[in-house]
Amino acid sequence: MAYSGVLKTLIRSSNLGSTTRNISLVGSQISNHTAKWMQDTSKKSPMELINEVPPIKVEGRIAACEGDNNPALGHPIEFICLDLKEPAVCKYCGLRYVQEHHH
Repeated sequence: MAYSGVLKTLIRSSNLGSTTRNISLVGSQISNHTAKWMQDTSKKSPMELINEVPPIKVEGRIAACEGDNNPALGHPIEFICLDLKEPAVCKYCGLRYVQEHHH
């Protein structure tokens, strides 16, 4: 069975006989991965991509966000109150919703 480097480190650190795990071993691998991903400035970050989606207009006061029409690709349903004039943001996916009459 093939394990990733992070998983191997977690397995090794959990087998040290101590009741506490040495998570600092994992930190350097995660930060190296993140630094490598952030070096490519030609690609947009996920937050930049989701901010390009215009706010979704809703007729009622409550929006129900599932992230995607396909349940396998979405997230738990979140009911979002739209009483304010500024768009309300889904805490899971970042989609923005606004009442139709506010704009």
